[in-house]
Amino acid sequence: MSPRTSEPDRRIAAIEALVCRDVGRKTRALIDANRGGLAGAAASLAKATRVGLITGFFVPRGDVAAPETDGPVGTALLAASLVACGVPARIAVDTPSVEAVRSAVRATGEAVVVDEVVPGKDGAIEELAKVWRKQELTHVVAIERCGRSADGKPRNMRGVDVSPWTLPLDELFEGGNWTKLAVGDGGNEIGMGRLPAGLIAEHVPNGAEIACVTSCDHLVVAGVSNWGAYGLMAALAVLHPDWRPTIAKFLTAERDLSVTQATVKEAGAVDGVTALREATVDGFGPEIHGPLVDRLGRIAWGEGAH
Repeated sequence: MSPRTSEPDRRIAAIEALVCRDVGRKTRALIDANRGGLAGAAASLAKATRVGLITGFFVPRGDVAAPETDGPVGTALLAASLVACGVPARIAVDTPSVEAVRSAVRATGEAVVVDEVVPGKDGAIEELAKVWRKQELTHVVAIERCGRSADGKPRNMRGVDVSPWTLPLDELFEGGNWTKLAVGDGGNEIGMGRLPAGLIAEHVPNGAEIACVTSCDHLVVAGVSNWGAYGLMAALAVLHPDWRPTIAKFLTAERDLSVTQATVKEAGAVDGVTALREATVDGFGPEIHGPLVDRLGRIAWGEGAH
């Protein structure tokens, strides 16, 4: 990094290095191709005046049928921090995953609107898009939301078509002239269409089948999608020094764990990797997530960014 790089830029680069790293999914090439993506996303989000968020990834596997913990937790905490900083935010999710989002939002203690999109209701997505356009949202952020693959179907990391549990909220994401941000960690999430053609197919298992074709303006390829949301929170604290004390209330290991626990206890959410109903995310427990979240906070407040 250049000696002339500003202190905020150094902190945000350190934040990105911490949350955007391969944790064993063979996504290193995706992360490298998108280097600087978190900085761009945060700089854009820092100018937002009204924000919509989209999340919810349903896990149908064996005798398990439940929303996963990755996505709702980070989305709720990012939305709550925005609301607490005076930026209205609302979250869209379809019925199979709505209780996980509602429980996560309740656990934040902030008044974040949750828009439920009901399967089988004709025109439901366009109806909500009209509401969001009327609300004059400036930014929409998709976090860990399975999106359309090349054949139009949303597919999980095993290549399974999950459309029975996954409405095409890509249509909502693309349904207005707002700036489109996205966070994902595997290649099958909304926004991954921004990556170079063929990159996901070349590097990620089942990549040709699962790669999402829906693009975005700013992409964050994180190790875990919740981490991407926390990275945006930390970067916003760097870019908006007046927001730091407020964001600090939400960017803690304790908050991460309490919101994760709420999704499991109240909504029966499961770990998307292990399919177990426990307060872990993508196979990692609080002993991994907690120190990472706390370190993000220290970097945001000016420690350990060099």
